[in-house]
Amino acid sequence: MIASLALILLAQLMGEILARGAGVPIPGPVIGMGLMFAFLLVRDNARFGLPRYLPKPLTDGTLESTARGLLMNLSLMFVPAGVGVVGRLDLLRAQGLKLAIVLVVSTALSLLVTVLVFRAVAALVERRGSDREP
Repeated sequence: MIASLALILLAQLMGEILARGAGVPIPGPVIGMGLMFAFLLVRDNARFGLPRYLPKPLTDGTLESTARGLLMNLSLMFVPAGVGVVGRLDLLRAQGLKLAIVLVVSTALSLLVTVLVFRAVAALVERRGSDREP
């Protein structure tokens, strides 16, 4: 579990270093998530034979169970943010309506983009499936 947690935190740290070092407007944890995804793809690809060089906790499912445990307790990670919001009620009172509008509009746009991407991918998959049938 320690090796798995260390790898997860290392991926986040590397993402943070890349984001700040390159000056890109992408959050470090998002880059770290991409790095972790790339690691998992390489780890599970039989051509590379990477599992024989890695510690056992990174290949026997411990990494996945550690990540699952973090996800099950994800709500605890929002407590500091909630405390920060409560600590700035004056700002929330002054800008609350603007914040609410931005939240509603951005959520609606996110849902719309998700639907459009889903429909495009579904059409692409359907087209590929019909091309393969005799």
